[in-house]
Amino acid sequence: MAPRIQQDRPVTEILVLYYSTHGATRQLAQLIARGIEAVPGCSARLRTVPRVSTVCEATESTVPEAGAPYVELKDLAECAGVALGSPTRFGNMAASMKYFWDGTAGDWLKGTLSGKPACVFTSTASMHGGNESTLITMMLPLLHHGMLIVGTPFTESQLTATTSGGTPYGPSHVAGPESKLPISEAEKQLAIAQGKRLAEVAQKLAAAQ
Repeated sequence: MAPRIQQDRPVTEILVLYYSTHGATRQLAQLIARGIEAVPGCSARLRTVPRVSTVCEATESTVPEAGAPYVELKDLAECAGVALGSPTRFGNMAASMKYFWDGTAGDWLKGTLSGKPACVFTSTASMHGGNESTLITMMLPLLHHGMLIVGTPFTESQLTATTSGGTPYGPSHVAGPESKLPISEAEKQLAIAQGKRLAEVAQKLAAAQ
């Protein structure tokens, strides 16, 4: 009898969608992606969104000059989970990210994201500059889409040891008033751990279907 050929296990791909102005949120996204890809069988799909303009004509090219490609609606359908990141704007996500989610009504009607896991992450200028409210408000469109929110549990020791960013709602970074502070070791470890946890949950949910 010929030996059975073992088929490769399908890759569980996670969308890491972020908007970044000074680079800190992008660095968190890359750390979360590292955590995702530390889980065997998982990969991260990094995507961003273009800036929105106060005028009617387009001001951004269709392809970003550097960094991750712009997100497309098909990314939502093709990925098994979402990590969503934005800097804070008065305690809320940036307008550029909100604009993208405002255009996902079609996928909401189809239930594209329903039952998939998601996490959120942010960067703020100050320790009490709205990082937790930004994380919570970013959860709202995800909940409307039927997604399952994956937070950061206190079993992660850095969550109680951190003197910079890091919350049970998701990874965060305190960038300082000039947005120049580097990501601390605690912030780094929490972001990587969040990526791993999201990937593991996505795999378990996919296996259960």
